[in-house]
Amino acid sequence: MKHHSIDLSTTHGTYPTLHVMGVPLVNAKKRNAIREILTPGRRVVSFLNAHCVNVASSDQNYAAALQRSDLVLPDGIGIEIAAKMQGDAIVENLNGTDLTPDLLKVAARKGLKVFLLGGKPGTAEAAANAICDKIPDLQIAGTRNGYEGVADPIAAIDHINRSGADILLVAMGVPLQELWLDRHKSKLKPRISMAVGGLFDFWAGNVRRAPKVVRQVKMEWMWRLLMEPRRMAKRYLIGNISFLMRAARAAMRGVSGQDVTKIMLDKAISLTVLTLLGPMLLCLMTAIKLESKGPALFRQTRIGKNGKPFRIYKLRSMYIDAEARRAALLSQSDRSGVCFKSKNDPRITRVGKFVRRYSLDELPQIINVLRGEMSVVGPRPALPEEVAAYPTAALQRLAVRPGLTGLWQVSGRADIGFTQMVEMDVAYVQARSSWLDLMLMCLTFRAVFSGRGAY
Repeated sequence: MKHHSIDLSTTHGTYPTLHVMGVPLVNAKKRNAIREILTPGRRVVSFLNAHCVNVASSDQNYAAALQRSDLVLPDGIGIEIAAKMQGDAIVENLNGTDLTPDLLKVAARKGLKVFLLGGKPGTAEAAANAICDKIPDLQIAGTRNGYEGVADPIAAIDHINRSGADILLVAMGVPLQELWLDRHKSKLKPRISMAVGGLFDFWAGNVRRAPKVVRQVKMEWMWRLLMEPRRMAKRYLIGNISFLMRAARAAMRGVSGQDVTKIMLDKAISLTVLTLLGPMLLCLMTAIKLESKGPALFRQTRIGKNGKPFRIYKLRSMYIDAEARRAALLSQSDRSGVCFKSKNDPRITRVGKFVRRYSLDELPQIINVLRGEMSVVGPRPALPEEVAAYPTAALQRLAVRPGLTGLWQVSGRADIGFTQMVEMDVAYVQARSSWLDLMLMCLTFRAVFSGRGAY
């Protein structure tokens, strides 16, 4: 099958754009994206996620329809990862499920009418009732299903146009919805047409959306895979790997062979681990929430390659006031040097002791690996205040991306002093290779099950 690249070379308006894999995406905060969508003028709005990229690579008609969209918004962690891999950053995930309700709130205040087209018979009506419960002032101009409701395009277009709708939401799935809009947009009177995928099913209650805590860790795709394994297996298991390979190829132009191998290994391992251990991660997050108040995830600024800061993800293993109590406990550190560690840290919860014992608190950092901020193997990611106190020799640790595991982690972790840890990390930076990484990964399993230095 012939593959086709996506090339959107024309931008519309003055909104900021970021080219990801050749696609100029709206790269703005949600409120600014909504403002751009609702500005005077006609426009077709599409969303781009990992699945869209995979479909466009083999479907010329869909790729062309996507090219002709007036606005393309970034949707999901896949596009965020692709941007990270090329050294850029998506300002905000503008997925349709979160953006559209906020857009309709503004539309309601402006007195704009909305038409819902798509879904199985009855779904559009149920979705309209549900969204009106949340936005009472919203005016629904009409609804029509995406089966026999679009079998006669002339009748469907006439229904939409006679309704007086200002905004048309089309939910027929990729690529049918984009192809339908591209084919008929010149005949449609609503000035804003949006391809919104499975949004109506969420609103109507046909599909349960992931809990907020799962969305925060950016694992909604895993939730959907667990809820609908037969339907979503190909899209999320095979599809995610295909997408990452495409993203990696796009980002690796001009990168050395050794770095290419390491990046490919990182992506393959992290995606496999996330898929296999995703259900366990969700269970651990639930246990953390049940034991103590506060978010299940802990986010903290760490220093990455070349001194660039990034936000690290960990399972929360301490009470929520841990940072405030840290200064008072510095004198109790069991490790010499600038890095604080205490075997009897009173800030650690019971679930926290368990996840630390088996290094499960580090599991969400797979997300950081996928985003290109960390590697599977590398030096421990340091805190900004630790880096500020580094001696000159220790700065060599910042020459590579920090890792989930490394020489320090497999050699005793917190039982090793700071000076020796630095020496190990510098030695790794100087001698790193694919074979060394594979050896350290194997030794990691022994370190995890022995629990040595894990506290």
